[in-house]
Amino acid sequence: MEGKKYFATGKRKTSIARVWMESGDGKILINNRTMDDYFGGVETKKSAVKQPLNLTNFSNDYDIFVNVFGGGLTGQAEAIRHGISKILILINPELRSVLKKNSLLTRDPRKKERKKYGLKGARKRFQYSKR
Repeated sequence: MEGKKYFATGKRKTSIARVWMESGDGKILINNRTMDDYFGGVETKKSAVKQPLNLTNFSNDYDIFVNVFGGGLTGQAEAIRHGISKILILINPELRSVLKKNSLLTRDPRKKERKKYGLKGARKRFQYSKR
């Protein structure tokens, strides 16, 4: 296990995160920036990324390198979380039950609904005038 790199891809909405993990001291780099620098002061995004690590007590055992693109900050944070969860299964398959119980392995299929022709948006209509 020493010196071995693990790779997985996580997705959410239109965000795609490529995640690499290797033995280390627990630093997380997202697009060659620290997590604090990337997400700024938004603690909910940081806690979403660290959720699988905290559940499995792997928070300071591995260094994580992420390349993420597409979507917004929430989609990117959840894509990273999905990728980390998939890697933890590769490292230790016994963690599957813990991660699955917290819905971290299921790819969230919700996406933005497309705009329909004749309407203002996906569902919003123009005002109806009877007379």
